[in-house]
Amino acid sequence: MTCSRVAYLINREHTVTFLYALWIVPILGLLIFLHELGHFVMARRAGVRVEEFGFGLPPRIWGVKRGDTIYSINLLPIGGFVRVHGEDGRSFADDSMQTKTAWQRTKFLAAGSIMNFITAFIVLALIVSFQGESKENVYVVDVQADSPAAAAGWQSGDRFVSFAGESIDDPGLMQDLTAEQAGEVTDVVLERNGELVETTVTPRENPPAGEGRTGITMNAAPLATVKVEDVPAGTLAEEIGLQEGDELRSLDGELITDYLSYRLYLESNTGEEVTLEIERDGELVTIPFQAPTEIGEGGPLGASFVQNVDFDGVPVTEIPGKTVSTFFSTIGRMADGLVSLITGETPLDELAGPIGMGQLTSEVISESALPLWVTLANLTFILSLNLGFLNLLPLPALDGGRLLFVLIEVLRGGRRVSPEKEGVVHFVGLVVLLTVMLGIAFVDVDRIISGGSFLQMIVVR
Repeated sequence: MTCSRVAYLINREHTVTFLYALWIVPILGLLIFLHELGHFVMARRAGVRVEEFGFGLPPRIWGVKRGDTIYSINLLPIGGFVRVHGEDGRSFADDSMQTKTAWQRTKFLAAGSIMNFITAFIVLALIVSFQGESKENVYVVDVQADSPAAAAGWQSGDRFVSFAGESIDDPGLMQDLTAEQAGEVTDVVLERNGELVETTVTPRENPPAGEGRTGITMNAAPLATVKVEDVPAGTLAEEIGLQEGDELRSLDGELITDYLSYRLYLESNTGEEVTLEIERDGELVTIPFQAPTEIGEGGPLGASFVQNVDFDGVPVTEIPGKTVSTFFSTIGRMADGLVSLITGETPLDELAGPIGMGQLTSEVISESALPLWVTLANLTFILSLNLGFLNLLPLPALDGGRLLFVLIEVLRGGRRVSPEKEGVVHFVGLVVLLTVMLGIAFVDVDRIISGGSFLQMIVVR
């Protein structure tokens, strides 16, 4: 097993950079194009005439006709579409979608999501193959009053060691275990100030909206060494004598194993006298100072840092297994997220449209613990999986809603719902969908204008 080290910059808190936000355009454009390509291929294989295959959304700015199909480039660069003959229910010609079997129409409708799943799987395999994997420390960030976590005595800055007997090195695993143990008294081991603390907690089965089962917010950071990148003038970092290249070693004797261990310790000891140990030019230097009472945008000391993260290479024989397990566990978490949205556990304002996705992309890139290509690849994996998953939901106007009508047809022994009635259902569904998307867009814009952060809203509980 090989080991590589990757350095990345700890940027200012939740910086919304316009250029970073623009990355969402090619990512979404590619994923929706591939989605529509799946429909296109299945339509052609079924002998259905494709009237138009468009990249982007209308109005059309360029198009060329090859055979029976118009290939177009449209003004809005997010997405694409496939218009097939007979989808409006008005034609029953041999090359119409209406004359094809239930199985052919099922393959056509499911092909878009299948393309997204295939894309997500390939991207994930590339990440596992070329980047490898790192271990993460998972921390308690905030504890809600009168919550199971508060009753268990959990505190901000505590690091999870084990939960229900499972070692914790991934926030997703923590989230899964918390859901599995809902209503059960669970043993949890934390690390606090260098000592192990044994606790018990009972995750709630029906938690209040926005609080989660244990009533905490969590954050995670990969194991890494932390070095000073820049010391701006007038900051506390300059005042106490930090220099570029200094490596953070410990605070009050507690090892600094990642950026969060440094930050959370100072946030938990505001106004207290602390001692920072650094390594400078091969020598250990201790720096006593008073932790700030307020944390600004530049972090506790106002300096920026570089983390050198250790990534373990994954043996070739283990890549398929790790890819498959991560792929399906992520789908499972998406399903759990959908259920929590329906039950009200997750607030509706945590939904995002294209504008919110742009903000999220900007913040993730700014705060990412990974090189840019890995961050973008992870975003592509998650968005592709989301696109495929959401399109299969049995809702009118979505592929899943159309598949539902095919299923009804099969259950009725081949008797179809009339195209006119089905068309009305999908039209109403489309109007509702567009209305919801418009409402989400207003929420996204208001969040950006008010200076809100998407990352602060989407927390693992």
